[in-house]
Amino acid sequence: MDRRSVLKSAIALAAWYGLPSAPLFAAARATSDIADGEASSFSFEWLQGFARELAAKAYQSTVEQLPPTLANLTPQKYNAIGYDPAHSLWNSMNGPLDIQFFHVGMGFNQPVRMYSIDPQTQQAKEIHFRPDLFDYSRADVDVSQLEGQGDLGFAGFRVFKEPSLTERDIVSFLGASYFRAVDDTYQYGLSARGVTVNTYSDGKTEEFPAFTRFWFETPKPGATTFTAYALLDAPSLAGAYRFVIHCEDERVVMDIDKHLYPRKSIAQLGITPMTSMFSCGTQQRDMCLTFHPQIHDSDRLSMWLGNGEWVCRPLNNPPRVQFNTFGDDNPRGFGLLQTDHDFSHYEDIVANYHKRPSLWVEPKGQWGKGEIQMLEIPTTGETMDNVVAFWKPEKAIEPGQELNYGYKLYWSAQPPVKPDLARVRKTFTGIGGFPEGWAPGEHYPKVWAKRIAVDFTGGELKHFYDNGIDIKTQLDVPEGDVKQLDILWIEEIQGFRIQFDWYPTSDSTDPINMRLNLSADGNTVSETWLFQYFPTPPDEREYPAHPAAV
Repeated sequence: MDRRSVLKSAIALAAWYGLPSAPLFAAARATSDIADGEASSFSFEWLQGFARELAAKAYQSTVEQLPPTLANLTPQKYNAIGYDPAHSLWNSMNGPLDIQFFHVGMGFNQPVRMYSIDPQTQQAKEIHFRPDLFDYSRADVDVSQLEGQGDLGFAGFRVFKEPSLTERDIVSFLGASYFRAVDDTYQYGLSARGVTVNTYSDGKTEEFPAFTRFWFETPKPGATTFTAYALLDAPSLAGAYRFVIHCEDERVVMDIDKHLYPRKSIAQLGITPMTSMFSCGTQQRDMCLTFHPQIHDSDRLSMWLGNGEWVCRPLNNPPRVQFNTFGDDNPRGFGLLQTDHDFSHYEDIVANYHKRPSLWVEPKGQWGKGEIQMLEIPTTGETMDNVVAFWKPEKAIEPGQELNYGYKLYWSAQPPVKPDLARVRKTFTGIGGFPEGWAPGEHYPKVWAKRIAVDFTGGELKHFYDNGIDIKTQLDVPEGDVKQLDILWIEEIQGFRIQFDWYPTSDSTDPINMRLNLSADGNTVSETWLFQYFPTPPDEREYPAHPAAV
């Protein structure tokens, strides 16, 4: 099964994309304790042992065959299944946090078992599925088909903050090991995953590990932090996870510890994976097929490398599948960022791309050597996530090992850290080969070129400009010729625009990795711009006819 088949159901959901939530019951019934299973002891150490023992056994899928009324639901009908808030997990506490559960249906046929933990006794009780937890009136579900099916389990869960004031959830776990969170805009964007297996590996089929069980610690009264534990299972490995989730005013922060137990050798293990969408942007305006000037959940991969270097890698919607690796030793952080939050730059009143959060990974401890890897897949629209990024450890993954990783995920408009250096504002591309402010015409040689412009802002750039300190470029373009390199101060952005024309010297359309940073007084004063440019095919390297020549 390929990535797009797995993602198709999840990304089609209005609730998953942060549109209006499914309808709730108009009148709440009397509160009841939905954790009705028998009590058993629970601890994170027990969960680690359980996952370790599970990995020592042959994998057994728990995917179930759903009754037709659920299996054949459309995304719209699935999203119309309501949940009774009177039966939400912490409803009786009347506190700032509450949890509701997603129904199984459509492609969500992996039952997820849910448990509630009493923090005083550390006893866990299972929460069993039953139809009276849900409202099917708007979903056209034939409830009679659910009778005699036993415990169908749940598909996932979502977290509400101040549920008495809003029906918008702030955290959502749904499908395989995918999960999302929001910042203070309450707008979902990119997603994270528990782990990836063989996302892009020669001769290997990608696996989609799934969270199959969750345990929830009952929070203290008035708390905006809660802890959830998860069991992950897949043909190649099992895992035990602890999520300490801080639901702050302007962001959600997840403090995660996970222990992975391989069943098999794994060619490509992805730690802290994140999945996003980039359809078009300022550097690929020709890919915007609708009237929207930009369409993306994220605009760049940002990396704070172990040696202290900051790297900005603008995202692409490539003409063909592209896989890139960035070697590092003990990374300090990385993430897929949405840095542009100006509505006028998107003009989208449905998807609200200007509100979408960034996701930043902050490793805990020393991760050693490995690579930040990124896969970019061509897409013609905005309904398919086509960018995946993750950390791959250098050491081989073999059965019998135990891999422990700790990290924090920051879901916020901007990452929690930034360099003191100047940062890349935007990247632009367009037709070149003529002076700025003019257009190609009969008085200029008709030699095709691509103009590329990079804006840098912040850091000490204003100081350098005001004091006449020269800014120098360190530009590396390994293929083609670079001409007309200009360094321009732009008052409106309080920064420098570096623009140049790139002339092809062959018919090759292989991608070219361009690298640029700024220096002053012999010191590097900006983060590194690392751009993958796809040369225009030779038969398209023509200027449009000039009106004077017609």
